[in-house]
Amino acid sequence: MQGIRFHRAVRVRCGLRFLTVLALVFALGLAALPARAQEPPPVATIGPIHLSSQPEIDAGFHMLYQLKFDQAREVFTHWEKEHPEEALGPAAVAASYLFQEFDRQGVLTSNFFLNDDKLLGGVPGTPDPVVREAFNAAVQKSEDLAHASLKSNPQDADALFALTISTGMLADYASMIERKQIESLRLTRQADVVAKNLLAVAPGAADAYVALGAANYIMGCLPLYKRFLIRFGGFHGDRALGMQQLARTAAYGHYLRPFAKLTLALAAEREKQWDLARTEFEQLTAEFPGNAKFAYELAKLKGTIGPASASHSAGH
Repeated sequence: MQGIRFHRAVRVRCGLRFLTVLALVFALGLAALPARAQEPPPVATIGPIHLSSQPEIDAGFHMLYQLKFDQAREVFTHWEKEHPEEALGPAAVAASYLFQEFDRQGVLTSNFFLNDDKLLGGVPGTPDPVVREAFNAAVQKSEDLAHASLKSNPQDADALFALTISTGMLADYASMIERKQIESLRLTRQADVVAKNLLAVAPGAADAYVALGAANYIMGCLPLYKRFLIRFGGFHGDRALGMQQLARTAAYGHYLRPFAKLTLALAAEREKQWDLARTEFEQLTAEFPGNAKFAYELAKLKGTIGPASASHSAGH
């Protein structure tokens, strides 16, 4: 009898846990607009990028992709001090902390991306508390400045851009580093809405697609029962659409173009699209010779053995 009661209690707890998650996801669906991202417009319809060009920010992001996090942060902080009302400065600072933590935890590698437990469940380690605090502070500052700008001008493309990448980074951090999947879904929805607002104002701001693409792809990789569950909240993962959106940023993006190329390459490996993965890694290695990890991933890809090698060689 005690064994029967125990198993019943376990079933009840599991049922309650499932209903709790279901209620949370359903509540998210009631709290916001539908989150299914639309297909990117054809190339011919993409207009000019109505965003301010900032060479210093460009230089800082180039340092990030060379894994020079401290140097990049110095550049971003200097620009931020000279432009105290611009949300882009602290957003870039936040990016330096996020990329640094991703690098420390090995997130942007094939070892992570091709492992379902890690990709869909987050890193097994604990976040660096100093980096986490600095990252959250920078994101909060960027969001505050962006909202202040949008109050006076709801179509401020620069503010919408900063808000898009800040919210997207929060979603990435919650999912990959903190393993807070429900919170990540909520933030993904916010990023989706802001990104669409940005694209309505600046159709050529292709950086907006990277958050949409990564979310679509990763949610599309979830097991069937989890995809069924998140549909109650209006979420629709789509791997093919996600890769299409990542490809849009990889081809036409600005600050986040290399990040999109890296994510697209790793997604291509998961999909056994070896030629696409090889091409993206070759371009990244050529553009950022100081990043040995790009070269390592390319060498690893070229040395793939087994069925992957046969599929890869078939393209030559």
